[in-house]
Amino acid sequence: MHDSPLEKRAQRRQRNKTMVDLNLVSLIDIFTILIFFLLANASDVEILPNTKAVKLPESTSEKVPKETVVIVVNDEDIFVQGRKVASVADVLNSGLEVIESLQTELAYQSGRTVIDKDAKDKANKDITIMGDKEIPYKLLRKVMVTCAHANYSSIAFAVMKKEKG
Repeated sequence: MHDSPLEKRAQRRQRNKTMVDLNLVSLIDIFTILIFFLLANASDVEILPNTKAVKLPESTSEKVPKETVVIVVNDEDIFVQGRKVASVADVLNSGLEVIESLQTELAYQSGRTVIDKDAKDKANKDITIMGDKEIPYKLLRKVMVTCAHANYSSIAFAVMKKEKG
């Protein structure tokens, strides 16, 4: 037995009525509120790379760090913004004070940073060094000299905030 086109249409309409209608307006509202909340809370604190290979020294400083280019130095490698630029063994064995690969990467990072409208910010570039507390001073000195040669005049060291108690 064949159904007429009118009966087929009635069956389709009945089948479609049983499906649940989703109210997309309320879902869009929820996602919009969530996005605004995440955007409002995302820029409060600078997040430094979390590396278990670097044990930072402790400090009681209350000053909040600002967002800068980050150099991570552990006992094996030197990283700039997460990219490996040099091996610690090669740097310590070279007789040079300036680490060429680090200087090249810093020059590249300098070109990528957004320059503020303030004239003094154009001259002074900030950098943060996350150095393991066990690295030798000779290595730290070479990293700092290289930063100075790359025109990063404001050098900060990342530390862990010491718990009061």
